[in-house]
Amino acid sequence: MSGSSEYTPPKVWTWNKANGGQFASINRPIAGPTHDKELPIGRHPLQLYSLGTPNGQKVTILLEELLALGHSGAEYDAWLIKIGDGDQFGSGFVAVNPNSKIPALMDRSGPKPIRVFESGAILTYLAEKFGAFLPTEPSERAECLSWLFWQMGSAPYLGGGFGHFYAYAPTKIEYAIDRFAMEVKRQLDVLDRRLAESEYVAGSRYTIADIAIWPWYGGLVKGWTYGASEFLQVEDYKNVLRWADIIHSRPAVQRGRMVNRLSGDPSSQLHERHDASDFDTRTQDKLAAAE
Repeated sequence: MSGSSEYTPPKVWTWNKANGGQFASINRPIAGPTHDKELPIGRHPLQLYSLGTPNGQKVTILLEELLALGHSGAEYDAWLIKIGDGDQFGSGFVAVNPNSKIPALMDRSGPKPIRVFESGAILTYLAEKFGAFLPTEPSERAECLSWLFWQMGSAPYLGGGFGHFYAYAPTKIEYAIDRFAMEVKRQLDVLDRRLAESEYVAGSRYTIADIAIWPWYGGLVKGWTYGASEFLQVEDYKNVLRWADIIHSRPAVQRGRMVNRLSGDPSSQLHERHDASDFDTRTQDKLAAAE
């Protein structure tokens, strides 16, 4: 088997060496904080603590879409959580999300702050709070939530499975890459077949299902993820490509992709977002030019 050797698991697993390739420094088998660090609080009701990964983009895209609809209560501060530096293990972050994963949201609009963690839960919470991007008719709502949960259940095979072993693992293991490539292509086929019969994932309207799925699978077929477009033959999924382009053309989506982003062209990186004007004045290219 290419890139692997015979391994017999011990009777009891013990944590005695770094594991996780590029992410070994932040992987550990226990939860809880590693250090004391309070989270900053801005002036808006919604405080987002995140990073511009696909999971983080889901929330910033929805918030920008809500603002574009005129929901002023969706104004937010987006604070950068550098997961490579272990920010997610600070005591303040763990208090908002005991699972130490981005994104995490605090809603301070009411008499008692409300924490929301897990991206799918945040999307549902915000869609219900503002009455947008989540249908109310029972069958349409069920379809939307079904596809939202499809994404939540499927994407770990794309990211932690395929993405990890194809792009990040310290050794290339043929069995692991083949196993997860097969599953990702199956998922793309599921999505392609659905989008052959429907303009958007949940039906004729753009919903949080699209917002959840697009950063992962839209990003994959657009060539932004793992450098795996040719390997996975993404050009075969015509309907997914059509849908990915439609979503990408939305101005709010383009803004949402920029927030808490640490990679790509400096003009596309807005490390923190505290006001709509930040897109024009505080991207990394503008900050560098001002120094």
